[in-house]
Amino acid sequence: QLRLTEEEKRLPAQEGVTLPADLPLTQAEERLLKKVRRKIRNKQSAQDSRRRKKEYLDGLESRAAACSALNQELRKKVQELEKSNGSLLRQLQALIKETSTKPAQTGTCVLV
Repeated sequence: QLRLTEEEKRLPAQEGVTLPADLPLTQAEERLLKKVRRKIRNKQSAQDSRRRKKEYLDGLESRAAACSALNQELRKKVQELEKSNGSLLRQLQALIKETSTKPAQTGTCVLV
């Protein structure tokens, strides 16, 4: 008894050929069965390849979105730090100006 899957039964029927249900098979029938099984394996392989490619692209898209969000966050942080730096620089300049306008203090230096 020859056991065929539904797919193995369907493909020869599409081509207008039938495989017998009993063994032994003739050489032509064996070649046809091998051809059908190869087509099924190729089809499955192509489906797996498309699935893996889709998963890979989905992963890349999610990584790109995460990187884009992080980039935006870091840009905001840079702006805040630049603003803070400018403020501190103005404070420093004001302190320098304030100390430079005061009269110099005299001190004593002792050499031991």
